[in-house]
Amino acid sequence: MLRPWGSRFVLVSALLAAHAGAAAAQPPVARPVAPPAAPGAAAASKPAPAAPAKPAAAEAEAPPPASALGVPLFPSAQFLTSYDAGRNQRFYLYGCTQSFAELVAYYRTVLKDKGELIFDAPAMHQFDVGKFKETDVAFMPGVTIKDYTWGGSPGYLNPVPGASPASYPTVIQIVSPPGGIGGRPK
Repeated sequence: MLRPWGSRFVLVSALLAAHAGAAAAQPPVARPVAPPAAPGAAAASKPAPAAPAKPAAAEAEAPPPASALGVPLFPSAQFLTSYDAGRNQRFYLYGCTQSFAELVAYYRTVLKDKGELIFDAPAMHQFDVGKFKETDVAFMPGVTIKDYTWGGSPGYLNPVPGASPASYPTVIQIVSPPGGIGGRPK
């Protein structure tokens, strides 16, 4: 059986790059302007309409409860975002200030599984949780840990401008079981 080694992070990395590029490439919002009044018609004209209200800032996505992920979550992991993985699954991304080796050791202990190093550079380690049945899931439920300090990078940039830390050396990706977090249908 062909397993989707690393395809989870490849897909999510592509989504993140596309999202960042799209956000940077968006033109400024055009505001309607009232047409100039004809000479002598100032007294008869209606007042100019008020500028439209700015849309409210998008609310930050709430992290799922750690108990509902189907796997233990590293205690100091910070929720970054989630993405639809298809077939009623989601990718959940968490940033960590701990090293890649520390996180791999943690998940080896709590999952009682040695997992598998799927890439040496940049280092990526995967722990499968549950069974993979292509008719039920798009991706193998589990945990993938990626080292973002490879090649001298400071890490995965914190999506919150000015927040601390500025970047995360390591990212944990959790793929939910079929039916959503905790195996429950949405």
